[in-house]
Amino acid sequence: MAVRSPHLHAAVRGFCLAAFAELAPKAGGGEIPFVLDEHGSGLYEYRPLVRDHVEARAFWLAKLPDAGIALGELRREPAAAIFAPARDDASIDRAFSHAILLPVLSRTAEACGGFDWEDGAFERIYAELERSLFGASRSYAAVAPLVGLSIPGRIVLGHGITVHSSSPQDLALRWPEANDLLPPRFGEEEGRQSVVELERELSGADAGLPDAPAELAAAVTALRLATGAPAAAGPVVLERLEWHPFGARPLPGLAATEPAGDAGRLDPWRGGLAAELLSRLGSFEDDLELADALGRWELALFEDEPARSEYLRESLAALLGGPDGLWAAAMRATLLLADGNPERSGLIDRLRALARGETGGVQVADDVRRAIVEVLQHHDRARLLTALDEALLGLRARPAGYFSARALAS
Repeated sequence: MAVRSPHLHAAVRGFCLAAFAELAPKAGGGEIPFVLDEHGSGLYEYRPLVRDHVEARAFWLAKLPDAGIALGELRREPAAAIFAPARDDASIDRAFSHAILLPVLSRTAEACGGFDWEDGAFERIYAELERSLFGASRSYAAVAPLVGLSIPGRIVLGHGITVHSSSPQDLALRWPEANDLLPPRFGEEEGRQSVVELERELSGADAGLPDAPAELAAAVTALRLATGAPAAAGPVVLERLEWHPFGARPLPGLAATEPAGDAGRLDPWRGGLAAELLSRLGSFEDDLELADALGRWELALFEDEPARSEYLRESLAALLGGPDGLWAAAMRATLLLADGNPERSGLIDRLRALARGETGGVQVADDVRRAIVEVLQHHDRARLLTALDEALLGLRARPAGYFSARALAS
């Protein structure tokens, strides 16, 4: 192999050799735990848990003199900076140890089947490290546990974001620290067995990582709007660059907090709607009223009465009221959402009661949710308000509703 950085190669190799000498059972490193994997027909495979053995001794491995030498070479290598975005030396060293040194050590030991050193195994793993550092592109992934939704299959939301089933064991294979960072009862109950994941190919010249917490938080908002379910993710985002696990970054509080309610279902139809909404959410930064309406509706998910209804009133007024206020917003929402006279009668009664200051129920919260979805799907909120006013005056037909149009199409 043509080594791009001989000094780094020598330093990382020296660390791994020193760690092998310390970790081998005959040197006092302790017995390596193992599991028996069943492969059918009564056949079992003995599999040593080398990674667990290394992770359990990470603290004192970091104290080895050879670890200090390897960390010094990583600090001097500009291409490695993306793996350690922290600013102070102690944080940078922890990041390099967690993302590079320990994974290289674990993978080399796994390739050796234990702690009997093989040069070829190390060289293959080190070659992958140099491809991560100096390659033309890097594969990036960030994942957060998702609760509040059951997922029948893989759902693509776009922009590299998908929702799919997972388990604590699957996450721990890629992120060893995941077990301590999962929501309560994750993997044990229906509606708590999936993740939302961002995958992206980065240029080798990229010096920074995507803002995964913000992008996954937007995906949670889109899922809540599309399903009406009490979806939440996190509380942390687990990141990975190539095969190097990063630490965990917190998800924004609203996205990480579980609303009350029973888990919902993300079927392909609602998944398609969530994908459309996610693509719209990034396009209204200049519409402060729409952003305010969405934020107050989400805040209402976590409140009891009367605070919940107050947030819903503020959301509806910002969404469809404009200078005309809450009463006009209630009338416009009724026309926008109601497909027939019986539905319109019940809807206007609920929204007028909300406008009068009365407390609403779960149905009113869902009315406001549907109104936000309709406005997002109509793209231009100002033109939609004009069209609704003209329809109320009998000057034109009612604007086609997204939900009714999809129902007719299906």
